[in-house]
This record gives sequence, C-alpha cells and structure tokens, in this order.
Amino acid sequence: MEYNMVVAGFGGQGVLFAGKFLTYVGMLGGRNVSWLPSYGPEMRGGTANCSVIISDRPVGSPIVLKPDVLIAMNLPSYDKFEPLAAPGALVLVDTSRITREAARGDVTTFMLPAARMAEENGLNGLANMILAGMLIGKTGLCTDEEARQALIKTIPPRKAELLEKNMTAIMLGKNA
Repeated sequence: MEYNMVVAGFGGQGVLFAGKFLTYVGMLGGRNVSWLPSYGPEMRGGTANCSVIISDRPVGSPIVLKPDVLIAMNLPSYDKFEPLAAPGALVLVDTSRITREAARGDVTTFMLPAARMAEENGLNGLANMILAGMLIGKTGLCTDEEARQALIKTIPPRKAELLEKNMTAIMLGKNA
C-alpha cells in the first residue's frame, strides 16, 4: 500500500494541518510516512501545499511529482496539480471554491462543497477536514479511532477544544 498525496489551497485553509493529520494517520497505522510542506512567503492568503506519502515500504524521497491522491481546495491549486496527477488518481475537489469540471477522464474525481458544508454545520474553517474525511471514506485509510488519535497528536494543546469539531468534520466528509 502506498499513497503519494498532494493537499493544496490558499494559506489559512488548513492545508498543512490536513497534511500533518494524514501523516499521523499513516504513522499510527504503522506505516512509513513523509510530510513536506510548501508555501509562499506571505503564507496566509498565499498558495500552500504539502506532499504526504504513506507507505508500507520505506520512503525514499519526500517529493511527490505524480500524486495518486490530490485534495484541491482552490482553483489555482486545482489548475496546477490536476495535470500532474497520476492516471487513476483519486482527486477530491472543494466545489465551494472550484466551479470548473474535471479536465481529465483518467482520474476519479469527487466534487464536494466542503467549505459550504463546514459553514452550514458550524464548522467554519474545517473544509480541510471534511475533505480529509472524504479521503478516509473512499480509501479506508484508517479507523475512526485512528483518526481521533491522529487529531490528538495534530491539534496543539492550546486548541484542544477543537477536537470534537474536527472529528465531526471528518465524519461529515467520510459519510458524504
């Protein structure tokens, strides 16, 4: 089993947090992992993405050139990374911010209005976790308890009160 992922969007959308969460999911599942963040100098509002690798084998390089999983949270990221996705890739798109159709027929694309769902459910700012939950639901990447444990590792202690909201967001995406 190996997933080579790119999570991409604007700074402030929780792109790096989602990638870190997915990395902990892999680690808690006993797999080899890599997390490589990338963001512009202004970070919040600038572009941000991260490469995440979860593998049963040792990870040789943290760089993902042809993702087999893409989570796109804004149009510039979708435009940039969709052409790079490997044939057969799983592509998750937040249609709250991306209105164009998939440009490729050789990938499996799931469109979900994650930001709108987050807002409607009192989970503002958690579209990232809704999309991560959808990934978990489509791949069986982890159990609900493993997701909870990964959140405990990822959420800083000063924001511990956000654990249940993040879990709710994950379950929304998983069941979408």
